[in-house]
Amino acid sequence: MPLQGEYAPSTSEWARQQAEAYEASNGAEASVLPGTSWPIVVVTNVGARSEKLHKTALMRVEHEGVYALVASKGGAPKPPAWYFNIAAHPHVELQDGAVKRDYLARELDVDSDEYAQWWERAVAAYPPYAEYQERTERRIAVFVLEPIAA
Repeated sequence: MPLQGEYAPSTSEWARQQAEAYEASNGAEASVLPGTSWPIVVVTNVGARSEKLHKTALMRVEHEGVYALVASKGGAPKPPAWYFNIAAHPHVELQDGAVKRDYLARELDVDSDEYAQWWERAVAAYPPYAEYQERTERRIAVFVLEPIAA
């Protein structure tokens, strides 16, 4: 069941414009991180406190049809706001190109083999993640998205 509610646009103009252009064009436009060739996806989640819908362009980390979301925030000491939203409300929508599906996000245990495997995939998809991890003392959180049956 698709997420419903009031949309709260990002306060970051470039982030809002990228997510909205991506959605409006079914991923034909704004499909890479600006200035790079690294592909992105758009994730819609429910705000932890506001209960409003938020849309975020994130790096595309995919393996055999399964996606991961990496809460790096460039290696900042604290995770991005969307991390707290998804931790509170794990039902998300992910749009990859023209395909939009509902998923249940599951945070991986940072000490698990599954985390190590997904971290390796994330760094392969977007090499700066390795540098981001070096910048921070926290272990960067990773969510795996499991499809919700229609």
